[in-house]
Amino acid sequence: MPVRIEHLNKHIGRQHVLRDISLTIRDGEVIGLLGPNGAGKSTLMKIMVGLWEADGGSKVDVPPTHGYLPEQNPLYPDMYVREYLRFMERLTGGAGDEVESLIDRVGLTAEAHKRIGELSKGYRQRVGLAQALLGNPELLILDEPTTGLDPNQLADIRALIRDLGRDRTVILSTHILQEVSAVCSRVVILDHGQIKADKAIQDIDSLEQLFGEVTK
Repeated sequence: MPVRIEHLNKHIGRQHVLRDISLTIRDGEVIGLLGPNGAGKSTLMKIMVGLWEADGGSKVDVPPTHGYLPEQNPLYPDMYVREYLRFMERLTGGAGDEVESLIDRVGLTAEAHKRIGELSKGYRQRVGLAQALLGNPELLILDEPTTGLDPNQLADIRALIRDLGRDRTVILSTHILQEVSAVCSRVVILDHGQIKADKAIQDIDSLEQLFGEVTK
């Protein structure tokens, strides 16, 4: 099921955070949602997953099964990795047979016996990704998933996201241009709550130049 957004607006107080956003995302695309801080990326994602409501007249259709990794990954540091994922699986009504395969897929096998609070930032992000993948969602929404990672962790998480995009639609928000070029098939650039560009990566000669031109 594709993602369809039509005439999406969002006000927070007097601030018009999202302005007439219309967007269609086809099945299997890996979309880079790119923009400076405050562009509206996180707000758009929160509306897509149902955490926030859009203004009246907006239309947002997303697949019924979607996974979400917020920018501030809300984990329980005192729980063990495997224990936490099994707990979250029960909360989401899972059948109890997903956790081991997800631990393997996101590269947590050697860390599964540890407390989450003992893990590096990169491995905590993997736990969050595993949680977002519970239920095998059609759509995976990742808000700044590589913020604060060191170069080795960056490479690992980007490779994992590319792999996850082989069998589902992925929307990835970031303000890092290299991230979009490394991971995504298409970029949507937001600035001041508006879509300023929407292009396939292969059709862009210089993402840095395009970004600079549309976010002046």
